[in-house]
Amino acid sequence: MYIGIDVGGTNLKAGLVNEEGTIVAVERTPLDFQGAEPFAETLARLAAAVMERGGVEAKDVDYVGMGIPGAIKGGDILYTANIPMKNVPLEALFRKHLDLPVLLGNDADCAAVGEWSCGVGRGTKHFAVITLGTGVGGGLILNGKLYAGMGAGGEVGHIVIKQDGVLCNCGRRGCWEAYASATGLIRETKEAMEQHPESALHAIAAANGGVEGRTAFQAAKQGDETALAVCQAYAEYLASGLTNLVNILHPEAVALGGGVAAAPEHLLLDPVREIVARECYARHVDQVPRILRAELGNDAGIIGAAMLGRAI
Repeated sequence: MYIGIDVGGTNLKAGLVNEEGTIVAVERTPLDFQGAEPFAETLARLAAAVMERGGVEAKDVDYVGMGIPGAIKGGDILYTANIPMKNVPLEALFRKHLDLPVLLGNDADCAAVGEWSCGVGRGTKHFAVITLGTGVGGGLILNGKLYAGMGAGGEVGHIVIKQDGVLCNCGRRGCWEAYASATGLIRETKEAMEQHPESALHAIAAANGGVEGRTAFQAAKQGDETALAVCQAYAEYLASGLTNLVNILHPEAVALGGGVAAAPEHLLLDPVREIVARECYARHVDQVPRILRAELGNDAGIIGAAMLGRAI
């Protein structure tokens, strides 16, 4: 048995996971960060609670895997942006309260391990997961092992796809993240609404309480021309970065996760597949990768953290 802990900016989720990657028991608690030592104690209590719920003892658990939203090295957190931690010896602090081995991974890396071991990436040796949320994240499996450079798989969201484009939070202009994240899609939707007051985007945004990542796709399903144009442009931005990634890594498959990836297939995945197949270098040797929707959803982080030992 394994324990996987998914550390989010709002909640902490722990799962007891068996050899097949099935979650046997789950515990959750809100994140109330009061410092590194209380944080480690909370994680240990959460792990103990999930063991109790699953009816197992510490001797039955091989290790505790943790998905951390930041850079890690060994059992240490090097840096997290949204939780104020830097150079924190998390494994040592955790084991003061629960003496089990700890494996740390970046959260996007854990999502990749989860999908590779128990999701749409099963059976591949070269695989990538791209998460479309507030930013664009990525986890990479290369030759059957998790790639982790400088504490994380790679800041794929900061490939530049538009020279002198929109300013990204990283300080560069034209980053993939600035265009292909949910944040970028919301900005692009708002810009289209300003230019087209007649668009159905306005009514849908009002009904939802504001513009969301799904707004353009909801309006496009109704045939709204402005929304269709937004969705087409978004698919092109997403495919541009994916093509760059494919040309560098030549994965067998790429899975898209995050809320935006749930968009209707004919409006997102189909055009993205068409563009990547048309433009990637691998087309010359008939090795265009499969572009898939991630299937583990909110469980990917727990399962991936629990399965870290298979990929490192």
